[in-house]
Amino acid sequence: MEARPVDAKMITRRCIVARLQEISISKYRDLVQENAGALLILIPADLGSISTSDAKHLQTLERELLLLAEETSMPVYFALETEELAQIYSDIHSGNAGDQAATAVQALMSGATANGFQMVIAGSQAKALGEFQITNVQGHLSGYGIEEQLPTVAFVAHYDAFGIATGLAEGADSNGSGVIALLELARLFSKLYTNSRTHAKYNLVFLLSGGGKFNYQGTKRWIEDNLDSQDTNLLSDVAYVVCLDTIGQSDNLYLHVSKPPKEDSAGNVFLQNLREIIGSYYPQLKFEMVHKKINLADDILAWEHERFSIKRLPAFTLSHLESHKSPDRETVLDTRSKVDVKKLRRNIHIVAEAVARHIYNISSRGDVQLFSKTLDVQEELVSAWLHHLTEKSRAAQLLHKDHKLLNNLEETLNRYLKDVKRSTLKADKRDPEFIFYDGAEYTMSAYNVKPAIFDLFLALGIIGYLALVYLAVQVKESFTIGDD
Repeated sequence: MEARPVDAKMITRRCIVARLQEISISKYRDLVQENAGALLILIPADLGSISTSDAKHLQTLERELLLLAEETSMPVYFALETEELAQIYSDIHSGNAGDQAATAVQALMSGATANGFQMVIAGSQAKALGEFQITNVQGHLSGYGIEEQLPTVAFVAHYDAFGIATGLAEGADSNGSGVIALLELARLFSKLYTNSRTHAKYNLVFLLSGGGKFNYQGTKRWIEDNLDSQDTNLLSDVAYVVCLDTIGQSDNLYLHVSKPPKEDSAGNVFLQNLREIIGSYYPQLKFEMVHKKINLADDILAWEHERFSIKRLPAFTLSHLESHKSPDRETVLDTRSKVDVKKLRRNIHIVAEAVARHIYNISSRGDVQLFSKTLDVQEELVSAWLHHLTEKSRAAQLLHKDHKLLNNLEETLNRYLKDVKRSTLKADKRDPEFIFYDGAEYTMSAYNVKPAIFDLFLALGIIGYLALVYLAVQVKESFTIGDD
């Protein structure tokens, strides 16, 4: 399609090329109504240094585009603005000068002399992935004693990311930080459980769940497969489940619960341990429990722990976000630069200490730190995992069951845990209603061409030239006859 700027008068069957600041939801609706062929939105190449106003604008645009009820055949592409794209954008605006010409003749001449661009997409049309499978990776550490008779503490984190542009969804904080925390907790507790003197009488379960951005489908199936199973006792006696979601920045930490834990419960011990550790070692950190009842009328659950709470299993979600409605959970702006490695390390340490005080029954000894010196959260390892998780998009539809990242996660858990296994499940399209598509990334080419009116002028010029040649030949023949 022929490229046009967003303010062009003729946009039907054209590809509109615009910068982020030029597109609002009302402008988008106008483009749809005027039958624009496609929309290419240029966003800053360095999303980590984007201004606050631009970041807010992009998140609003993401949210509004996702909430639009009507369907449209106009594809919307996002591209990081490079020098080449900036030059193409400038040339497209220059070539559109004829639309603002004072007279028809000026508009005609401007259109004939200007350069235009044809935008061409390579590749086939996106296709629905009807049988797409979601993958869970799990493992556990057996407590000291008869495993079937011991209580269990479970750690859960979903590993997929989400954003309006699937190919740009890095999900560094949501939920790369949760994945990193779970991997570090597995490493730390595995060291304690290999020593007979520090082998606690609790089973520890670790789950990396898939489909977290699609109503926590991986967690839902995992609960169903293990709660009433005759082959496993992973959820038969759960003290509590700790879901880790978006803990990579901020000096705030919230424990989200569907039902506040009772005073004599294991969950309440964990809560008090969190408060004591934060108060003693991290007083600058604001900690608060947020109680929100489950709204079953909503299509999407707010937090991952609600999947467990529905089954009456004690569970919490730890996050630095106060509300599940925060746009930071589903945005292409969630890049590597958004995560503070030191604060992520701190939050992992807090969770590790709180759980350890409970399972070793040393909650009353507030001056004890089990994880320090050589047995501590490794900042270098946290940083390395963060780099690895944000190298490519982790959108759910890109993470097929044999994806390299899933292989790496399974291999890592195998180093620390026992009975590590990967399980796949078919996505339930009714919970909520959705369809996965391929085609997260495309290659678009911009061909520098003359506009169609130039061909008209060229044709007229050729006709005129041929007419002159014909007349010249005729005149020469008449002169020759006169000489004879």
